[in-house]
Amino acid sequence: TVFKCFPFCCFRMLTRTPSVVAQVFLLLSIVLVIAIAVIQINQQQILSPGLKYGIVFDAGSSRTTVYVYEWPAEKENDTGVVSQTFKCNVKGPGISSYESNPGALAKPFDDCLNKVKERIPGHLHKTTSVYLGATAGMRLLRLQNETAANEVLASIQNYFRAQPFEFRGAQIITGPEEGVYGWITANYLMGNFLERNLWRAWVHPYRKETVGALDLGGASTQISFIPEDSQENFNSTLQVKLYGYNYNVYTHSFQCYGRDEAEKRLLALLFQKSNASSNVDNPCYPQNYNTTLTMKYFSGSLCTQSQRPTNYYPNQLVNFRGTGDPGLCQEMVSLLFNFTACRGREDCPFNGIHQPKVKGNFVAFSGFYYTVNALNLSGHFSIADFNSSMWFFCSQSWAQLQFMLPNFEELYARSYCFSANFIYYLLVHGYNFDAETWPQIHFQKEVGNSSIAWSLGYMLSLTNMIPAEGKLIQLPLKPSLFAGLLVFLIATALLCLLFLIYLCIVSRNQKNISRIEHVFIPE
Repeated sequence: TVFKCFPFCCFRMLTRTPSVVAQVFLLLSIVLVIAIAVIQINQQQILSPGLKYGIVFDAGSSRTTVYVYEWPAEKENDTGVVSQTFKCNVKGPGISSYESNPGALAKPFDDCLNKVKERIPGHLHKTTSVYLGATAGMRLLRLQNETAANEVLASIQNYFRAQPFEFRGAQIITGPEEGVYGWITANYLMGNFLERNLWRAWVHPYRKETVGALDLGGASTQISFIPEDSQENFNSTLQVKLYGYNYNVYTHSFQCYGRDEAEKRLLALLFQKSNASSNVDNPCYPQNYNTTLTMKYFSGSLCTQSQRPTNYYPNQLVNFRGTGDPGLCQEMVSLLFNFTACRGREDCPFNGIHQPKVKGNFVAFSGFYYTVNALNLSGHFSIADFNSSMWFFCSQSWAQLQFMLPNFEELYARSYCFSANFIYYLLVHGYNFDAETWPQIHFQKEVGNSSIAWSLGYMLSLTNMIPAEGKLIQLPLKPSLFAGLLVFLIATALLCLLFLIYLCIVSRNQKNISRIEHVFIPE
């Protein structure tokens, strides 16, 4: 009977004012703990850790170009989603031209690097990597004079040590690297590796084919594409991993087949055929054009060493007269290619180099684009259109060309006819493009605001080695405040609960004492 009164006694006690207040605080504490936890979890924001920047100096044979790239710091499948934000052409020739005075490199670099400093936030300068990649011009200089090449690179190292950026070194990249980086750039910009879906997330395109890349530089030219049977051509392909996928890319770089070096080889050939005369006719120069060049200009290169005369005088002057003869120009250009080394093999177009059959669409950039642009062509066109435009251009006089070209520069204007003939022979007889496959070549220099150049592919590959940063989580309440509130509210709830239990126990004991006293009171 005594214990049966406990629930009833407890209920009566809980209806008193102190216990009601304690119950309210207990209930509020529980509700607030649940509410704060739900808000803290559901209202949190995932913030990007921001942007990272990278700077690439593309040190080509004829000039140096500076590119600034940026990408989200958290990256995408180990490779940054990189975009070009700035481009600057360094004034003056390529770095290989400074072989006799490496210290003079600093001044041309300053102008572009000062502009770069303005583009990248100051607090990120110390963590922004700078890379310098030198291509065929420096590859040739290293073969010709390794000491001079090392001095040029050392001068660059010293220059960048005084800059606020994190310099990662100057290196001479190989021909295959240059080719495959150009292929990566072209396909990345065309969305063949990544694209945004309906939910704005980056995904791999479904069954999208890659394009081949054709790059024409000053000292070398590169062809890169995925052949029909990658396994069959396994020994001549490079494996590239990007965004979680593997690609087997055929690539080859032809040294001395860049536009500038090929033209020097033509001039040396014409000089040779003229029996070392001081006046030489050049069928690829426009009619009525005359220029005087030193023998060192065209015979001093490693590419023309085999054509160098026995009585070679570097400072001897030779006068070249333009005759504007398209047919003879084409004939002379054909002599620059060694078609006999392949001995009729189908998988060997020229110079004894194995090449699988070209497949799919191609993008032709750098010197390819600038040459067809001078012929007033762009994008896709037939081989017949190219030939007719080339023939018309090569038939013009020097005076007429000055009105035809919107951006007239003597050094380039005099050479466009040669370049066009060289491109024709390289693509048709060198790489085996024909009337059917030629229209699959798209001549362009950029996609959107980004240039098609090996430097972007180089940066994409390097981001595989740059650690990603975790995403930042922004909570509605600071962790310290959230923890403090939780501790306070839980403590309040526990105290209220303990107080209520205490009141119940006290009330029960009082009732028990009252019952016992009532039992022992005498009647």
